[in-house]
Amino acid sequence: MGTSYKDAGVDIVAGDALVERIKPLAARTKRPELLSGVGGFGGLFAIPPGTYKEPVLVSGTDGVGTKLKLAFALGKHDTVGIDLVAMSVNDVLTCGAEPLFFLDYFATSRLDVNQAEKVIAGIVTGCEQTGCSLLGGETAELPGFYTPGEYELAGFCVGIVERSQIIDGSTIVPGDRVIGIASSGLHSNGYSLARKILADNKLALTDSVDGLHLGDALITPTKIYVKDMLALAQAVTVKGMAHITGSGIPGNLPRCLPDGTRAVLDGNAWKKPAIFDVLQKLGSVERDEMFSTFNMGLGMTAVVAAGDVAKALALLKGRGLEAWDVGVIEAGTAGQEAEAIVR
Repeated sequence: MGTSYKDAGVDIVAGDALVERIKPLAARTKRPELLSGVGGFGGLFAIPPGTYKEPVLVSGTDGVGTKLKLAFALGKHDTVGIDLVAMSVNDVLTCGAEPLFFLDYFATSRLDVNQAEKVIAGIVTGCEQTGCSLLGGETAELPGFYTPGEYELAGFCVGIVERSQIIDGSTIVPGDRVIGIASSGLHSNGYSLARKILADNKLALTDSVDGLHLGDALITPTKIYVKDMLALAQAVTVKGMAHITGSGIPGNLPRCLPDGTRAVLDGNAWKKPAIFDVLQKLGSVERDEMFSTFNMGLGMTAVVAAGDVAKALALLKGRGLEAWDVGVIEAGTAGQEAEAIVR
């Protein structure tokens, strides 16, 4: 008998079996606009009829990064899919867009159908939390390319917003306030530094420090803010939004501010998850390095007029989110790029 594709490390039967397992999972995310989903060469999705006068599509793509190393070490694969969805939909959200659909790319050396199903189940959970459809994706077996038992994830999201309702920060003025919404932990950024700190201290993910179980704290999935922030934008005028990811508050908040302004935040105005104190202490990490690497407890920020702060906080807290008035917009140097300072 001659050499087969399976002998080379690619199991078509396993791939087909995974598709059949995915179909009922993806069906849980079906929206009325979905015309075709998992299994075809392309997914079909109609623009919501009668809803938009000038619809604008917004796209975003991202991965999970080295947080996947924790999933491999812990043997926990059911939450990184939530991270994958969150990183794209939270980005798309910042324009005021409603995410419509999501596609994933899952690549591994040799397909483990049970492992892959857990990952996809997490993606489905993320789509359910968002309210978008899992439109399709790609599963790739690449023998010898990845370490056995490991995989890579990437995702792509498309959202929609009325042109007149795009949130772009252009109306932000000095005196506006910055609302900070709590993160669930590191989300999906800064894990290379976090893993180095643990390795330097010879700590395992099963260890606890100051009563905090490291593995549980670090694998906690990224919070998805879509439904809550869209509700906020319906209640008050949100002038700008920033998803706090890699490079932290100083690197992300200015992305929604006009040139010639700066955001000045009070670093004591919000509660930070304990994992940040643990990492800073274990690694003797400088404060500025912490704030430029991690979200430091704020996963999303919104800029609103001072008169809307109370209403905004009441709405967010009524929806079960922790949120705070964390800072103010000030005039910066005319003509210079915006900046964010945490005092």
